[in-house]
This record gives sequence, structure tokens and C-alpha cells, in this order.
Amino acid sequence: MSYYQRHIFFCLNQRVNGESSCGDVGAKEGFDHCKARVKAAGLSGAGQVRVNKAGCLDRCAGGPVAVVYPEGTWYTFIDNADIDEIVDSHLLKGEVVERLVLPPSVGR
Repeated sequence: MSYYQRHIFFCLNQRVNGESSCGDVGAKEGFDHCKARVKAAGLSGAGQVRVNKAGCLDRCAGGPVAVVYPEGTWYTFIDNADIDEIVDSHLLKGEVVERLVLPPSVGR
């Protein structure tokens, strides 16, 4: 059994060369909101959910992006309502939020 039931990583990469990156399109705000929601819901800690920062996940064209493991489900999001839906549906109940799933063809 894994130490965490689910682990969500948010790309917070910020490119300095002018290329678009998740850090330019609200990734940090999404990460902060997710972390606060998970903590407030009592979902954080061993056997539950871990919210982590990540560097470039190489899916920049779909940014901002986050990925939930162990399922390996990739998400894109627009605002806190999208993050709330990911927390309430996927992180809490294990139900994928299909409308926010990043298509496999989206890369860098």
C-alpha cells in the first residue's frame, strides 16, 4: 500500500525565456487553493492526500496542469471552482472529473 492514497502534483514551472508556462496561467493559485481545501477537509496526511509542487511536467500547451496518482490522471483547470471539483470528486471519492481531463495529445 502506498503512503498516500492519492498524490496530486501541480506544475509551477516559470520560464524566464518568455516561453509560456504553467506559472504564467494561475498554477500557483490553483496549488494554494487545492492545498488549503485538502487541509480544511481533513484529507491531508498519511493514508490520505498529498498536494505537491512540481517543476515542468512537459504538458505546457494544456497549462495550467496537475496530475493525480496513482491513477495518472492529468487535469487542466481554469479557476478555484475547477480545483474544488477535482478535490470533491477525484481526491475525496476517486471519481475522475472528465470535463477537466487533459487530452493525451496535448504536450509541450
